[in-house]
Amino acid sequence: MTYQELTGQSFQHLSKLSPHRQLHHDCILPFKALSDAAHQAGFTLTIASSFRDFERQLLIWNNKFLGIRPILDDNGHELDPSSLNDLEKIHAIMRWSALPGASRHHWGTELDVYASNTLPEDVQLQLEPWEYNTGHQAEFSSWLNKNAPKFGFFFPYKTDKKGVAIEPWHISYKQNSNAYMSQLTPEMLLKAWEGVDLAGKETIIKHIDTLFVRYITNIDKE
Repeated sequence: MTYQELTGQSFQHLSKLSPHRQLHHDCILPFKALSDAAHQAGFTLTIASSFRDFERQLLIWNNKFLGIRPILDDNGHELDPSSLNDLEKIHAIMRWSALPGASRHHWGTELDVYASNTLPEDVQLQLEPWEYNTGHQAEFSSWLNKNAPKFGFFFPYKTDKKGVAIEPWHISYKQNSNAYMSQLTPEMLLKAWEGVDLAGKETIIKHIDTLFVRYITNIDKE
């Protein structure tokens, strides 16, 4: 794997799953098998998000830091950015959104999924825990938890480890994502941010080591 693959600046490790969705070459067949199993169980497994490149993650980050997109608290309620200093803002954003270069979605091994046939008509998916715990995705989520590991996937944000918030919709292809995670370093992120207009960069760089441990390597391993 290359530095560009690790930080979302390469597409060479990807294959098209559909016109708008790309996954790592190695994930295509396992995902299709999982999708087929879901279909047999009565669920239309649908991707809400898969590969996301560096520039897309940078846009998400900057829009949140600059107040263009909302920053949410742990309960999904909108925070007032003016009440937060830069470090508090960084921590709040990183509960739900990764730093550019540090998103697992760069690797093509990560998917946010839902059952589109259980989504009520005229209801937009929010990707919030309640949907998967007690809402319209609960039955699908229960099935996914039992069956995703059979196809090589796991849930990196299954429990709240005080880093990234719980994401029951996020599955990761274990074999490849573990390999990527073992290679990513804070130094690679610093290199990726050189010459980049990253909002809050000075504070992020000052605290990179603690942010890296709390929000990037701090995952559920199984």
